Amino acid sequence: MTTQDFEYQCAGTTARGLLSLPEVGQGENDRYPGVVICHAWKGPGSFERERAEELAEMGFAVLVADVYGGQRGNNNDEATALMTPLVEDRGGVLKDRLHASVEALQNHAQVDASRCAAIGYCFGGLCALDLARSGADLRAVVSFHGLLGGHEFGPDAKPLASILACHGWDDPMATPEAVVEFGAEMTKMGADWQLHGYGNAMHAFTNPAANDPSFGTVYDATADARSFRSMVDFLFEHLEVDDE
Repeated sequence: MTTQDFEYQCAGTTARGLLSLPEVGQGENDRYPGVVICHAWKGPGSFERERAEELAEMGFAVLVADVYGGQRGNNNDEATALMTPLVEDRGGVLKDRLHASVEALQNHAQVDASRCAAIGYCFGGLCALDLARSGADLRAVVSFHGLLGGHEFGPDAKPLASILACHGWDDPMATPEAVVEFGAEMTKMGADWQLHGYGNAMHAFTNPAANDPSFGTVYDATADARSFRSMVDFLFEHLEVDDE
């Protein structure tokens, strides 16, 4: 497995992501199923890199996307300043940068463009779900403790991807009421969707560095392990990967 910096043009900005690829096997021209990782609110970092390398070890080609154009949030205030303009323009700049990230991975010579997925964490969970909502050419998307609020991308937008949302039931940023609204939205759109709710889990339950109950972000090792396994099974199913 190899990981390298990966720059690409991302709807008006130069993105600085990471690309993790499996080791080339017997057939050097083999193409791998692809996964785009949508980063959390501070931008792509060590957490996303570790997830990319885990998936590359399983045989996926993985792009850690960068919708911030090389910028990173060093604290909560900086992260909010980077994220807010994009959340306020989900049908414009954010959508364009997300779709550009998918296309950058699909255009890679070692990627099977017909077998691609997206996953995301927190803000990145919203991004992964918006890729599905906006009709991106993906087979599957997975959201981990993502923001669930819906968005209308136009009358012709229809999810092509199957959807898995992994949700901490005690997440103050996505309440049980928001979960019900999310389910109604997905059903209305005719999506193939499922939601796994983890009892007693809060926001950011996959991140070992999360330890701020007053902010609603707490790591939960059990929910982390269970959701990771669910994601792997989901990707293997929809990207037609043999579990050997």
